Amino acid sequence: MPTVSPCAMVIFGASGDLAKLKLIPAMYELAIEGLLSENFALVGYARTEMSDDAFRKICSESIAKSARTAKKMGVDEQKLAWLLDRIFYQTGNYDNSADFDKLKERLAAFDVSHKTEGNRLFYLSTPPSAFEPISTCLGEQGLVERVQSGAVRHEGAWQRVIIEKPFGHDLKSALELNQLLTQSFHETQIYRIDHYLGKETVQNLMVMRFANSIFEPIWNYKYIDSVQITVAEAVSADDRAGYYDKSGALRDMVQNHIFQLMALVAMEPPAALDARSIRDEKVKVYKSVRQLRSSRVDEFVVRGQYDAGEVKGKPTPGYLKAKGVEPGSTTETFVALKLYIDSWRWSGTPFYIRTGKCMPAKVSEVIVRFRSPPQTLFQKQCDSPVYPNDLVIKVAPEEGISMHLNGKVPGGTMNIKSVEMNFNYATTFGKEAPEAYERLIFDAISGDQTLFIRGDEAEAAWEVIDVILEGWKQSTRKPELYAPGTWGPKKAMDLIERDGRRWAGLGSDGEPIIACSI
Repeated sequence: MPTVSPCAMVIFGASGDLAKLKLIPAMYELAIEGLLSENFALVGYARTEMSDDAFRKICSESIAKSARTAKKMGVDEQKLAWLLDRIFYQTGNYDNSADFDKLKERLAAFDVSHKTEGNRLFYLSTPPSAFEPISTCLGEQGLVERVQSGAVRHEGAWQRVIIEKPFGHDLKSALELNQLLTQSFHETQIYRIDHYLGKETVQNLMVMRFANSIFEPIWNYKYIDSVQITVAEAVSADDRAGYYDKSGALRDMVQNHIFQLMALVAMEPPAALDARSIRDEKVKVYKSVRQLRSSRVDEFVVRGQYDAGEVKGKPTPGYLKAKGVEPGSTTETFVALKLYIDSWRWSGTPFYIRTGKCMPAKVSEVIVRFRSPPQTLFQKQCDSPVYPNDLVIKVAPEEGISMHLNGKVPGGTMNIKSVEMNFNYATTFGKEAPEAYERLIFDAISGDQTLFIRGDEAEAAWEVIDVILEGWKQSTRKPELYAPGTWGPKKAMDLIERDGRRWAGLGSDGEPIIACSI
């Protein structure tokens, strides 16, 4: 059992959905696993008027409804009581120094009553507009002290901050956000969270690549034909259309989640398994992405928007009918890209990316497609095609890895079929993988930044995205319409098919298919 640091945690925006659906249930799971110190306290902070007991009731209900183990085995009443005894609430504004003075006094009291030793973890579960006032008040009211090795209130104490995406909406705003944060915090105290990095399969990417000699020698352009990354959502944008209309699929999914997957697939072996070395290599990937010209963006990027239609017999309104969407909005609900990484390892190897809403199924996966053997011995003798090998890294909804191989069908003829070798987390280890927020919050308490995004990493990703955004500004072309319940507009198919390839993954009914070039 790892040694866990004493800590007082503050969740700003504690009355919001993220806190109720993810953060509080994650704290319960950490308590179940013994990964919280006995000397722990949690303060929920929000503008909503509420007492400690009222907040504890909300937390209890959230845990029963959303906590991973509670849903399967029921609530552990002893652990729940232990956690609730350490949960408190404070009403306050995000820009009011007097409210932050009260918070400071309360946290100082926890150092005595709960022996939290001056250690502070601030979680900004708020809209980006609140980042500036919260960060400023934390610094000005003396709740944090910006120093190189972590803020020191007394010897050995630390203060850290977790912030949720988006980390800006373009390069300029990302630079401004980083400048703002570093006025109150040193980079070593800032934990930019992307929950995809907390998923077990994503963490396993480096282990699979660098701990298995069958992969590392062939993990390059000589043996890999292409890489596909698909992050599809079956839901529409209706629930958060007001936010989504100012963001779109490119900003909402590609700049963060998908680029993180791409970086882990494409990066070079780090010098060491520490946060600095790993994040250095990811930055190099973004810096190596071949820059598009804004005037040629349409050759490499397809944007789409779902129209009205039917999904499984149910009418689905078009995106423009969603509440909060501007009339005539050109915000993309789908985007597909073809990128190249100009490095020795990936010379000439295309990375195909697609993400969207109102897709046939919810799926997040990376498909590494290997080249066909130099001599196709069996093609002329077989009634069925011989497909290239695929390595499928499944991120959601199930987590696991499968390898598509070719095997002979039993019988008197030479008939070859694609077969799978599967690794599934739940069946292999006999239990579910932890939720991403469980791992990430624990790492923040432990001071491990490996699975968090560094400031220059976010900026480097935005440099790639900014060119696309500028190209769209210059273009008069509107997003291509696509029917809900399909895999996007036809031009997304053309993007890959003109290279003699096809998207792999799921059919229109959500069932697995093999759709490879031969």
